[in-house]
Amino acid sequence: MEIRPIFSALRRHKTAAALIVLEIAVSCAIVCNALFLIAQRIDNLNLPSGIAEDQLLHIRLSGVGKDDNADARTEEDLAALRAIPGVIAVTTTNQLPFRNGSSNSGLSLTPDQADHTLNAAAYRVGRDAIRTFGLKLIAGRDFNADEYLLGSELNKPDIDFSKVAASIIVSSATAKKLFPNEPAVGKTVYMSQTPLHIVGVVETLTRPTLNGGNRTYSMLLPIRDNYNSMGRYIIRVGDPSRRHEVMKAALATLDGIDSSRLVLNNDTYEEIRADYFSADRDMIGLLGVVCAALLLVTALGIIGLASFWVAQRTRQIGVRRALGATRAQILRYFQVENFLLVGMGIGLGMLLAYALNQLLMSRYELPRLPLAYLPAGAVVLWLLGQVAVLWPARRAAAVPPAIATRSA
Repeated sequence: MEIRPIFSALRRHKTAAALIVLEIAVSCAIVCNALFLIAQRIDNLNLPSGIAEDQLLHIRLSGVGKDDNADARTEEDLAALRAIPGVIAVTTTNQLPFRNGSSNSGLSLTPDQADHTLNAAAYRVGRDAIRTFGLKLIAGRDFNADEYLLGSELNKPDIDFSKVAASIIVSSATAKKLFPNEPAVGKTVYMSQTPLHIVGVVETLTRPTLNGGNRTYSMLLPIRDNYNSMGRYIIRVGDPSRRHEVMKAALATLDGIDSSRLVLNNDTYEEIRADYFSADRDMIGLLGVVCAALLLVTALGIIGLASFWVAQRTRQIGVRRALGATRAQILRYFQVENFLLVGMGIGLGMLLAYALNQLLMSRYELPRLPLAYLPAGAVVLWLLGQVAVLWPARRAAAVPPAIATRSA
C-alpha cells in the first residue's frame, strides 16, 4: 500500500491528527510508568520472608504496672503454650518481618571502624527460634542453651557492653556482605564495642521494613525478652487450618496464668503481612483503574476520530471503490493510517515516559524505568489502536460505491 496518500490525507487534518498523537503520547507516558509501578508493588507482595508464614501466630501482652517476676512469668507462659495440642514450637521475639517499626544495629569488622559495614535488623529471640520461625539453617549451628542472655539484664543502665560476648546467627545476605570471599561462621563482628561471634547462617530472614534500600540484612541475637518489655510470643502450629483454634486456646491459657495482663495483639502472621502490604495492594488497584480509564479514553478518541474521517472521506472512499478497491484494501488503509498515528504518538510518548520517570525519581526516590517497559507500552497501544479503529474501518469498507459517489 502507498503510504504517501495517507500522509497527504493527514496533512489536510493536521489539528485532529496532532490531538490524537498527543493523546496517545500522554497515554504511553503514563501507562509505561504505571505498569512499572504496578510491577514493583507486585514484587513487594511476593517478597519471601524466610519464615513459615502460614503456620505462625503472634501474641503481644502487656502487664499492668511493674512486674519484677516478668522473666519467670514469661517462661511459665512459654511452657504452657508448648503444651497446647497442635503447637510445634514457641519462642519470643522483639519483631517480625514485614511489620511497621524495626530495631536495627550497625555491624563492623573491627571495634574501632569509623563507618559500619552494614546495618542489619536485630531480631532478639528466645529459645527454639529457628524451629519456631521455620528458618533454613544453611551453615553453622543453632544457639546453645548457655548462649542466651536475659533482656532485662542487658537493659540495665550500668552494663558494660564491651565485656558482653554474644553469639549471633546472620542471614546469608548479611554473611556475604560481611565476608564475601570466605565463610562467615566462626568470624567475629562488632556492634559498637560489643563482639559478636557468628555461629550460624540462615538462608533468608527479611527485615521488618525497608531500611537504607535493603530488606535482606538481618541477624538473630540470643536475647530472651519478657512479655513486659519487647517480648512477643510466636507460636508455630502443625496444621495451618487449626490456627484460630490454637489461638483461642493460647489466649485462654495465658488468661488462666495471669488474667490481669492486657492482650495488645493477637493475629496470624498472614494477617500481619496482609496489613503491611495493604497500601501496595491499594496502589495496584488504583493504578490499574487509572490505566484502564486512560486506555478507554484513548480508544474512544481513536474511534471518534476515525468515525469523523470516514464521514469526511465518504466520496473519496466511494471513488476508490468505484475504481476497483476492495473492502479489504479500504479496511487496511484505515488500519495503516491508525498504525502510523499511534506510532508517532508512541515515539513522543517514550520521551515523555522517560521525563516523567526522571521527575518521579527526583521527587519520590523511585528507581529508573527499565527500557523493557517502553516496547511493552508500545505494543499495548498499537493493539488498542488496531482494535479501536476496526469498527469505523469496517463501516467505511461496507459503503457501496454507488451510494458513496452520489453523496458528492
